Amino acid sequence: MEIPYTATARPDTGLYNGKLGIWLFLASEVMLFGALFSSYILLRVGAPVWPHGSELLNVPLATINTVVLISSSVTMVMSWASLMMKDFSKYRMYMGFTILLSFVFLVIKYFEYTSKFSHDIFPSTSTFYAIYFTMTGLHGLHVIGGIVVNAYLWGPGNKMWKSDPQRFTNRVEIAGLYWHFVDLVWIFLFPVLYLL
Repeated sequence: MEIPYTATARPDTGLYNGKLGIWLFLASEVMLFGALFSSYILLRVGAPVWPHGSELLNVPLATINTVVLISSSVTMVMSWASLMMKDFSKYRMYMGFTILLSFVFLVIKYFEYTSKFSHDIFPSTSTFYAIYFTMTGLHGLHVIGGIVVNAYLWGPGNKMWKSDPQRFTNRVEIAGLYWHFVDLVWIFLFPVLYLL
């Protein structure tokens, strides 16, 4: 028995089930990161002295990572658009670029973290670093989750393209919505932690 509305829109919402589900999931993620950002703001406003992120963190590396993630959002859109134009080989190319850029982001973050650890800077060093490692670490876990899903859709999951191309295109769109959320979180993290 096939579940209805996996490829076509529901008449009551105008969305197919997967898209409705990802928007509900992303709403819970907004609450999670919203709570973390709110905690950060309250701690910072209440502190008599607060270090500036630009003095403590590697702004050039974070800037490169921002460009990398924004580029990965573009390639993610291009992979979905390629499927909409029925060009599977271009989909594979753009999704491959998205996955590659995701790994580039993590490698840069690895170098940033190891630099801190080599200077004996850990989450226990200060409130600022506790917040920094918590928020960027949680974001990094979300990046890893995106890599897993995108790699599946790029690899073994792409078999669905032959049997049900519309449903596969919907899955890529859902993965894209998640990936854009991950990028959006970084676009807030970068100025709040590194520049202010």
